[in-house]
Amino acid sequence: MRPHEARASCLAASCGAEQAKFYQGNVLSRGTPMRILIVDDHPIVASGCRAVLADEGEIEILEAADAEDGECVFIVERPDLCIIDINLPTVSGFELARRILERAPEARIIMFSMNDDPAFAARAIECGAKGYVSKTGDPDDLVEAIRAVGGGGTYLPTAIARSIAFAGPTLAQSPLSKLNAREMEILRLLSAGKSLSEIAWLVQSSYKTVANTSSIMRQKLGVKTSVELVRLAIDSGVA
Repeated sequence: MRPHEARASCLAASCGAEQAKFYQGNVLSRGTPMRILIVDDHPIVASGCRAVLADEGEIEILEAADAEDGECVFIVERPDLCIIDINLPTVSGFELARRILERAPEARIIMFSMNDDPAFAARAIECGAKGYVSKTGDPDDLVEAIRAVGGGGTYLPTAIARSIAFAGPTLAQSPLSKLNAREMEILRLLSAGKSLSEIAWLVQSSYKTVANTSSIMRQKLGVKTSVELVRLAIDSGVA
């Protein structure tokens, strides 16, 4: 489904309608094509995923380039599994994952990112994702993640899992470890130059809530101004 078609169909779908039931169990062994939604703003990524999955049997690929289209495609198509890039053009993949899981808690999501910082993987797990794969890692990691999550399990590449397991105080000392997924989303949008009003609209929250969250983040991170928040975001690889 093309993004503009998804938006049109999405408008026709009632948010209060009965939720379509997800297949329970192993979607790889049910005898019908596995439907995977890839949300990434770089077409070459979707093409690369198609190539990597070419030998994995019957798989139908759905695509979206941003969170808004991704949410619409999910509502209309109800894919078996979602592969979501963290760094999307508007709100991040974390926010999209939150929206999808709020709508369908049983949704199976793999977060996909250029960043192999274990703090990002930890946040993905916190968001409810069942898997995390780095774009800089082995292409087979994505295949293994799809097999594991599609089979009803979870997946982290060995190197990232080891980093999380043995990070200990190092991970705890990372500024990012002090923030929850929503706070990281607001921090990312601040670093992108968005105003608090714009952020409130993007994350579907009130201005007061976003302003309060910004104040809490400054306290957690020991900074006094939004400028210092943005500088920290850049230094931490969030921006």
